[in-house]
Amino acid sequence: MDEPTDFHRDLRLARYLPQTVVGARSVGLIRKLLARSGKRPPSKGVLAQVDENVTVRLFLPRRARPKAPAVLFVHGGGYLIGNAAMGDGFCRQVADELGAVAASVEYRLAPEHPFPTPLEDCYAALRWLAARPDVDARRIAIVGESAGGGLAAALAHLSTWGTEVRPVLQVLSYPMLDDRTTARTYPAPTRLRMWNEQSNRLGWRSYLGPAGDDISPLAAPARCDDLTALAPAWIGVGTNDLFYDENLAYAERLRQAGIACTLRVVPGAYHGFDLVERWAPVARAFQRARLEVLDEALNGDAGHAHAE
Repeated sequence: MDEPTDFHRDLRLARYLPQTVVGARSVGLIRKLLARSGKRPPSKGVLAQVDENVTVRLFLPRRARPKAPAVLFVHGGGYLIGNAAMGDGFCRQVADELGAVAASVEYRLAPEHPFPTPLEDCYAALRWLAARPDVDARRIAIVGESAGGGLAAALAHLSTWGTEVRPVLQVLSYPMLDDRTTARTYPAPTRLRMWNEQSNRLGWRSYLGPAGDDISPLAAPARCDDLTALAPAWIGVGTNDLFYDENLAYAERLRQAGIACTLRVVPGAYHGFDLVERWAPVARAFQRARLEVLDEALNGDAGHAHAE
């Protein structure tokens, strides 16, 4: 791609979208717009209380199984915005097509709740999900988008520290992994959509809080030195995404550590393209690839038969 306006031919809205929608002035407004949807019970699902601070939006398979696999979904939003309702459609699909128990976690947001609070909320939801009597704790996958992908990657690290939950797969869509991206200059800023360098600095500054130079690898998983004990991974990202380079670098480090990692690169795709233009063929193919890798990890050779 030689021109800054080069986007995947299926992504017809790309030329008209802003380089970012998240800024210091817009965060409050976006939160207000999303607040109502987050409070409504999900269609074909329920709101469930994990602890005094954390809830999940829970979706069950149409046919109960004694011990079903499970998926924990972590929404995006740069650690600043978003809510668990953003995962409703995906979680319903996982429950219906894969026969899995699916939960989207409502974690607290920065800057009011910087690291480690959002990660602790997600870990509480993961443990709660694994402890359910209808869930097979040996077959749990964690899925995250953008900042949620960073939290999902951090959960994969955190789970290696104990024996309570060991995910079988981490599925990361354009994950926000490396705070050091804020000190770099993106080579083609006019190709960015929905999330740019300014919003990235705001997101990381809000999430890390007063950490200074002492950044935990659980806050920024790309800082982790040892990746050898992690769950297998699927990472998907577009070439016009601010996180493209850090995602490729993380995938390569996983492979070098002996961790199976599938990398799906979408030429000309911007950040969150599969959400903004979800009906575009390239977006549907991306979504389908994510679902298929989950199916294989959770159901193995039995595949969709479990959901029937």
